[in-house]
Amino acid sequence: MGRVTERRRVIRIRDGAVSERADTLVAEEPLEIRLDGKPLAITMRTPGDDFALAAGFLVSEGVLGSADELRNIVYCAGATADGTNTYNVVDVSTAPGVVVPDITLERNVYTTSSCGLCGKASLDAVRTTARRPIDDDPGGTGAPPVRLTPELLARLPDRLRASQRVFDRTGGLHAAALFTEDGDLIDVREDVGRHNAVDKIVGRALQEGRLPLARTVLMVSGRASFELAQKAVMAGVPVLAAVSAPSSLAVDLAAETGLTLIGFLRGSSMNVYAGEHRVALRTAAARA
Repeated sequence: MGRVTERRRVIRIRDGAVSERADTLVAEEPLEIRLDGKPLAITMRTPGDDFALAAGFLVSEGVLGSADELRNIVYCAGATADGTNTYNVVDVSTAPGVVVPDITLERNVYTTSSCGLCGKASLDAVRTTARRPIDDDPGGTGAPPVRLTPELLARLPDRLRASQRVFDRTGGLHAAALFTEDGDLIDVREDVGRHNAVDKIVGRALQEGRLPLARTVLMVSGRASFELAQKAVMAGVPVLAAVSAPSSLAVDLAAETGLTLIGFLRGSSMNVYAGEHRVALRTAAARA
């Protein structure tokens, strides 16, 4: 399997002093995702959690919605002269009876580590229909609605940053973390692409039978794009928080689906763009 980091020679200049050293860089390699033996997409990713990445990708595409719809995932032989397995090709087999949406079959594109939706034909095609609405009480147990305090939200970026082990060595990775509504860390994944990090979170949850991810908070490094908002909705995540800005389409999607979208979450400051009913705004105003 590919390495998460690699070493490269670098010329370092500091205050006019020149030196030569080895630097640790985050690895970036292509991963081809095949669906039932047919090529579907190629994404640039950091090796590791490849099966979870593929499964999460298919959740966001509307192909998979529960663990029983996934038969298995295997590595395929890579395209090397001697037939050596490069671990850069995975094949996802769906269970009998799973219907693949037409927009997924039409995708078959190359995506970069910064854009997972390049090649989508239109905005209408990218608005994948969610399997289920966002619901704070999907089991009908009478649980109260999710209500997050600004103080709890303010602690999440530091908790995410403290869990980024590879970032500490490279400074070049995005991350996604899943928290409970009480702020407890459930899972964290790193990748050169922020959409891949989210796919790894969602894919792991699918494999473990934990979808939908009700009563959770998805925290991402960087901005909140339409694609990340879509992935949150498809996984049933009620709250998406980002350290940077959301896009206008991400806000529109959040408003349409009931997703709580928070941007510029830095220290005690944040902007709530949609779904403010899950944030204890009155408490914050009273304290102010």
